[in-house]
Order: sequence, then C-alpha cells, then structure tokens
Amino acid sequence: MRDRERELRLADVLVQTADTLTEDFDVERYLEWLADRCKELVGARGVGVMYTGGEDTVRVIPCGGERDAVRGLLEIQYHGGPCVESFGTGQPVAPTRICPEGAGARWPHFAERAGEQGVEETYAVPIRRGGTMLGVLNVFVAAGRGEQDPEDEVPSGLGLRIAQALADAAAMGLHNHRTHSAYRVLSEQLQTALDSRIHVEQAKGVLAERWQTGMDEAFEVLRRYARREQQVMDSVATQVIKGKIDENELRPGGSAPS
Repeated sequence: MRDRERELRLADVLVQTADTLTEDFDVERYLEWLADRCKELVGARGVGVMYTGGEDTVRVIPCGGERDAVRGLLEIQYHGGPCVESFGTGQPVAPTRICPEGAGARWPHFAERAGEQGVEETYAVPIRRGGTMLGVLNVFVAAGRGEQDPEDEVPSGLGLRIAQALADAAAMGLHNHRTHSAYRVLSEQLQTALDSRIHVEQAKGVLAERWQTGMDEAFEVLRRYARREQQVMDSVATQVIKGKIDENELRPGGSAPS
C-alpha cells in the first residue's frame, strides 16, 4: 500500500471507527474489525486486542486468518508481555525485536512463543480514555518482511503511530457507545416510571369519581390492594382502568386475598 493510498485508507478507517451508536453494536466484533484494519494498514503478521472495558474481566480478541496463532500470543502474555506492560503503564510499548537481548530479556515466555510463530518484532499501544484503560492493541510483525516491495513496507515507528491513532479513535468510539447506552437505559427507566405514574393517576381518578371520594383515599385503596395481592402499583392501576378488578375487592373491608 503506497503512502498516499495508506493515508486515504487511514482517514476512512478513522471515520468508521467513530460509528459506534448503531442498534446492533457489538464490542468484540468492533474490536476484531479494528484489529483487522490495523493489520492491513501497518502490514503486520497479526494484530490482537486485550480488552477489559475498565472492568476486571479480560477478553482476548485476535484477528485475521491466523487467529489461533495470535490468540496464543495474547494468552501467553499472562506471564508477561507487551500487552501487560502497556496495561500497567498506560503507555505504548515501542517496537521490540524478538531476540534474546530484546523481548527475550523482558518477556521470556512470550518471546519463545513469538519466535516459534515467526514473529520478528512486536509493539503495543493502549486503548485509553482519560485515565481509564480499556484495553491494548498488540501488533506482531513477521520475519522476512524485507521480501515485500520497499514502498509497501511500513517502518516500525510509523506503524506504532498508526496503531495509536486507531486505538485513540476506538477509545473515543467505545466511550461514546457506553455513554449513549447509559442514557438510553436511563431514558427507558424514566419513561417506564412516567407511564406507571400516569396509570396510577388515571386509576385514582376512576375510583374517586366512581365512589365520590378524594384522590388520596383512592390512592390508599390502590396501595392496600397492591400490598395484599403482592402486585406492583402499575399492574393494579392498569387493571382498574380496564375494569378487570372486582370493585368489592378494592373497597376497604372487601373480600379476602385471592
């Protein structure tokens, strides 16, 4: 991928990364897509994500045709690796060679597995929103990369910057999705509460008019019946409005509980 083409592709991907407010949004599918786009843009052997979403549970998300290999490279990092290091510091892990004096000295278990998979170099960038670590994007560069067209090769420093740009955009997208979801839940809860209040007021009005009594007395009748029958007020009010409750059961001193 030539520089100009890569720039345009990166711009397009960054725009798509912000699209997280869809009804069918799925975090794992989104992060898998992100890892695939990163792999494409930096010319890596594979890319994976360790994701927590700011919680205690860690999810491992590989991408591409070598998912099993990438998954293994992520999972072995529970013994130490670029992902764990980036999680701990909140900072990127610069491109590190898979050799005894490089990755081997810092993360021996990871380095051994990476060497077996033909990985020559690795780097990682945090997916972070403010002070909250959401995850880490980990890039694995294959050995023998020099066989490709030099104009298509992405220098490690540039790859790190591209990966961080994608991670930053993803952090913003994930934050927006979480905020949007929270407001939707709150809106639904408020609407439910409002609907319930309307039903109760309507039922109070029905009883007050029917019995020629005050609204407070009508409400007390509804409340006592709801407690006695172990039903929620909204359900009782709806039944009263629809005429599905025997009036004698509602009146003080009415029949015994059903």
